[in-house]
Amino acid sequence: MIDLAIIGGGPGGYVAAERAGAKGLSVILFEKRELGGVCLNEGCIPTKTLLYSAKIFDYAKHGDKYGINVADATFDFGKIIARKDKVVKKLVAGVGSKMKAHKITVVRGEALIRGRSSEGIEISCNGEPYQARNLLICTGSETFIPPIPGVREAGDTIVTNREILSLREQPKSLVIIGGGVIGMEFASFYNGLGTEVTVVEMLPEILGGLDGEISRMLREIYTKKGIRFNLSCKVTEIKGTEVVHVNPEGVRSSAKGEKILMSVGRRAVTQGFGLENLGVETDRNAIRVDSKMRTNIPNVFAAGDVTGFSMLAHTASREGEVVVNNLTGRPDIMRYNAIPGIVYTNPEVAGVGLTEEQAKKEGIAYKIAKLPMAYAGRFVAENEGGSGICKVLAGEKYGEILGVHLLGNPCSEIIYGACMAIEQEMTLKEMEEVVFPHPTVSEIFKETVFAL
Repeated sequence: MIDLAIIGGGPGGYVAAERAGAKGLSVILFEKRELGGVCLNEGCIPTKTLLYSAKIFDYAKHGDKYGINVADATFDFGKIIARKDKVVKKLVAGVGSKMKAHKITVVRGEALIRGRSSEGIEISCNGEPYQARNLLICTGSETFIPPIPGVREAGDTIVTNREILSLREQPKSLVIIGGGVIGMEFASFYNGLGTEVTVVEMLPEILGGLDGEISRMLREIYTKKGIRFNLSCKVTEIKGTEVVHVNPEGVRSSAKGEKILMSVGRRAVTQGFGLENLGVETDRNAIRVDSKMRTNIPNVFAAGDVTGFSMLAHTASREGEVVVNNLTGRPDIMRYNAIPGIVYTNPEVAGVGLTEEQAKKEGIAYKIAKLPMAYAGRFVAENEGGSGICKVLAGEKYGEILGVHLLGNPCSEIIYGACMAIEQEMTLKEMEEVVFPHPTVSEIFKETVFAL
């Protein structure tokens, strides 16, 4: 009898498998594609690899700002894609090595839940039966394709995050439907290489859910870089390479692109693997769980995008850890108050905790301080002509840190400090007593805290 069966080898599944194996549980992991899931194969890692190439190209083009002259900087699109493939292959192999190191049985194929019996949970894969005391469902999410007239007729002109990563030729023009995180990261990459990019977004601003002021600032930066933004626009039809949309006043416009990236969101994968055979409750097509990631069925858990709550790789990994901790005698619950959100554009965006918009909506009394990133000497030294901002929200009564939001490189690498501060319920006074290394861009956090 297997202690833990896991369906899905993404950041939730493989991290849970590794942690469980390290704690002595017998584990079987089912994955129908490649280990690493969407994040490693079609999302986080490949996009960041591409974005770094675009960033290097940008440095080369503007090296004169730093006294470095690079004559006629060029790029090889095929080599950029080949390097992305190499990085993904290396990291997928690394996950496989971790599974072997912790004696995880990995089964390649589509797992099917048959039901439960007095013996445990019944699963089959590739015609073979398996039994497990506990089941962790990590089936992830998939790109949502809205029923826009003309989508099917457009054929391979329409691409999702999966297909666009496999393009072997750079499109001369690209229309992105959706100005969220995925849409903006691909907009950044292709704009950086010279593709004509248009973003069509139904909301009044890009990056909905993130700090509104920072989202606006990023959009203004990319407008200057040549990206066209059509905000508050609803796509009504796709005619071949043309995206037809209408604004709130009813005015119809269109944007043409050699390729059209569909990036309007993702939905939990809850079909096709026998979930109905257990009677697991779902809500809006996502599995309902409690703070210990338990479903309504005993010994059945879920983690990651399939819960539909926080569709981020690092959230999935932590949720998987919560499951394993509770299975191995360490009481643990999942908390979502300090989950960082990052956009790997150039410049980067990072935030954690409450935004101003959320604090106002929830009626939370707060105080706020903002400082330009230029207050950090290291930022000025490494970002010639670059702009950015750091915003810190704190509770008005006790001064507890509620949220931190940044625009500017390399905020993705320093936001963890703010995550720890919020997780530990640190106050402004306590943060003032922390010694930050100098010179670093992270000092902007402490400087902004002092401004409060």
